[in-house]
Amino acid sequence: MTTTIKSPDELAAPLDLLLTNSTRPFVGRMLPNQAWTRFGLSLAKQPRTVADRGGSLLRELATIAAGNSDRAPAKGDKRFVDPAWSGNPLLKRTMQAYLSAAETADKLFADANLDWRDAEKMRFVLDNIIEGLAPTNNPLISPLGWKALIDTGGLSAVRGLKAFTRDMLSKPRVPAMVEPDAFAVGETVATTKGAVVFQNRVFELIHYAPQTEKVRSIPLLMVPPVINKFYIMDIAPGRSMIEYFLQQGQQVFAISWRNPQKRHRDWGFDTYGAAIIEAMAAVRTISGADSTHLLATCSGGILASMVAAHLSEIGEGDRIAGLTLAVTVLDQTKAGFASAAMSERAAEAAIKSSASKGYLDGRAMAEMFAWLRPTDLVWRYWVNNYVQGRSPAAFDVLYWNADTTRMAAALHKDLVLMGMENALTTPGAVSMLGTPVDLSKVTADSYVIGGIADHICPWQSTYRSARLLGRKDNRFVLSSSGHIASLVNPPGNPRASFRIAPVDKDTPEEWLESAERAKDSWWPNYVEWLGERSGPEVDAPQTLGGSGLPPLAPAPGTYVHHK
Repeated sequence: MTTTIKSPDELAAPLDLLLTNSTRPFVGRMLPNQAWTRFGLSLAKQPRTVADRGGSLLRELATIAAGNSDRAPAKGDKRFVDPAWSGNPLLKRTMQAYLSAAETADKLFADANLDWRDAEKMRFVLDNIIEGLAPTNNPLISPLGWKALIDTGGLSAVRGLKAFTRDMLSKPRVPAMVEPDAFAVGETVATTKGAVVFQNRVFELIHYAPQTEKVRSIPLLMVPPVINKFYIMDIAPGRSMIEYFLQQGQQVFAISWRNPQKRHRDWGFDTYGAAIIEAMAAVRTISGADSTHLLATCSGGILASMVAAHLSEIGEGDRIAGLTLAVTVLDQTKAGFASAAMSERAAEAAIKSSASKGYLDGRAMAEMFAWLRPTDLVWRYWVNNYVQGRSPAAFDVLYWNADTTRMAAALHKDLVLMGMENALTTPGAVSMLGTPVDLSKVTADSYVIGGIADHICPWQSTYRSARLLGRKDNRFVLSSSGHIASLVNPPGNPRASFRIAPVDKDTPEEWLESAERAKDSWWPNYVEWLGERSGPEVDAPQTLGGSGLPPLAPAPGTYVHHK
């Protein structure tokens, strides 16, 4: 790693990981800082505007108190769907007063006209304050809470208090989105048949059983993120990417990263880059193909891109038949809240924190993710779990999301330093396995996927990232979904759609105007793209593994169970 810390105006931390802010306690993220000061000073320079906003609020509150207000929740606001919020005069006035105050706060935020970095920080703070103060969260006045209390004879309050105590006693200290025993890895999730055919101290390689008589000769190797378990790619039958690709005649392999412990603190870029290359070599031995497709997601996409650049630099770029990056940010300019939260001081503190433990705890990052979408990922479950005393619904993606892993301190440091410099946008600013990384030298065709509603990796950032890669006829796909739903997106969803076009426009906005729109999932389009680059069909292998690489354990392997 060759970068050093500096604090440029518009650069970011690795967005999918939020590597610095997740090392700080929640209260620390909310306390007054320079962004607060600039927010206050900006409004202080506009006394008439502030007075007008305050006066308008007071007049509306008077109208609400008199019962003459027609203010109502937005059409998509599900917090106030219970009829008591519109039928009970006191609850209706409480709701209207809250909505009026929240709108005033939003208007004052807009009036402050902050620069992008301060705006992202203050938006995070205001969103959490506004959402937290919603009357729907108050157990003393919540209609849902009172109904549950009556229906259960008070047991809902007991269950809610027990759930609150359990959740607050251990990280991530947010309401549980799914019960710990709602699913079982290898039984109800990650169930596609296969076998571990290679294992070292860093990863296991899984070879999946073919599901067709003929398969494409060039295989696909899937590289997952380094902060969650790999099985989001094999989440459940009928919704599994791995299962779908197998059904279309693709040979599929997947890396399952080991959950690092303190003794693995020195695992950095080179450790994980060498692991990907070692996995490619094992796939080559088993399949007999000279090249391999890589499909990598999130932080795994960062590592795979660097490996592709390394192989190109040493004259072995043709070992990669195609490079697929899903919800991956390589160009981190103005990449949302994580970018805004980055500073030299924050980076140094984050690195120091993980160095002292030997790792970055994935549970801390899970907490940070939740507070980025407080309505959906915090307060919804606050009401369900604590106010109503109910168990959360069993949802496999949320179970996977809670099944976090640690990140080795060296990798955490490498990613933070790279993010501070936005090093992947500058040829040679960062290295992989001793060679300078220049993404423009990547020769493999690429297929890059973003989610239009992605709150972790903004699609505009993923598009700019696609333009860093060497081939200018690369394909960019914009799914109608968010960060995870854009991946877990099987065909047959009538609400799903995607846009697709070459990466040939200077800006994301220009690309969006020119892109062709298609219905349903992008999976079939990807399989077609993959098939065009996967060689002729051959007989499917009758056994898993290959010469010197026998099956060691059934999929999903052993590392996936490590806590």
